[in-house]
Amino acid sequence: MRFAFTDDQLLFRDTVRDLLDKECQTEQVRFAWVNDDGRLPDVWSALAEMGVLGVQVPEEFGGLGMTELDLVLLLEESGRVGLPDPIVDACAVAAPLLAEVASPEQRQQWLPELVGGGAVVTTAFGGPLVPNADTASLVLAVREGRLVAVPIESAGLERQASVDGGRRLFEVTWHDDRAIVLAEGDAARVAVDRAFDRGALATAAQLIGLGRQMLDLTVGYVKERRQFGVPIGSFQAVKHHLADALLRLEFAVPVVHAAAYAMANGDPDAPRVVSHAKAAANDAARLVGRQALQCHGAIGYTVEYDLHLFLKRAWALSECYGSSAHHRRRVADLVLGPIPS
Repeated sequence: MRFAFTDDQLLFRDTVRDLLDKECQTEQVRFAWVNDDGRLPDVWSALAEMGVLGVQVPEEFGGLGMTELDLVLLLEESGRVGLPDPIVDACAVAAPLLAEVASPEQRQQWLPELVGGGAVVTTAFGGPLVPNADTASLVLAVREGRLVAVPIESAGLERQASVDGGRRLFEVTWHDDRAIVLAEGDAARVAVDRAFDRGALATAAQLIGLGRQMLDLTVGYVKERRQFGVPIGSFQAVKHHLADALLRLEFAVPVVHAAAYAMANGDPDAPRVVSHAKAAANDAARLVGRQALQCHGAIGYTVEYDLHLFLKRAWALSECYGSSAHHRRRVADLVLGPIPS
């Protein structure tokens, strides 16, 4: 397959990159670890104004009517800066899911507000806990074969610990009579499977961005840190660590882009390609993190240094929407058929 991003897609990425470099620096990310809701409202509003939140929402509801291929580079940028806001669940998963399965009245009620940044819709598809549920208006979840939307005022929330302080996780409970049924049976299963694939692709893209950030931090550090009168980056062992990290990361990038292309074009083989991408991105980000920590030495373990902000986010996202083991098993099942346990 011959493939390249268009000039418009690259320009959109560069515009988002400029915004995030100015408005989502490490000081803001650190603030999100300790503020009341873990959010950066000014950044979220700016992303809404640029159309990022509505990339996959039809134009009739205020969105851009684009695809996963238009979004993937923007998600990489959000990962690169460690954006604490729930762009994966709200923008990459919930928005297109509601556009597919909600009734016309529900779409008109929910989507314009989501696109405009006035409401957040989060999901329970990435794992047992729901990110940013305390600032959401709706939680999308599955119960007993039904895809439901749970108004947050009708739900019970209990915050749970997270290794990443910028990723607020909640256990969400609700009574069935308070949930709005969006789909049932096979229709619900198909919609949720596709939503899971979108989430896996989106977190894979963020992991690519996180890997790049950790590698850039480390390269900058080894150029400045000196031992025996020379930068430690001149040592062969350090060069090997960083070369291994870069190689793994660069091999994962085209796999993630191929998964975005498959999803955008309705490729029936998209679930396998997405699982390959998520496993590759998980492994790449974790390796980059290990090598970055090794090259930094003791300072890399301190919370005062920026590395931990991105390292812990990579740990969290590598388990969200499926671990490497889960996705390798899924690839095997899709290629060979279910393998007996």
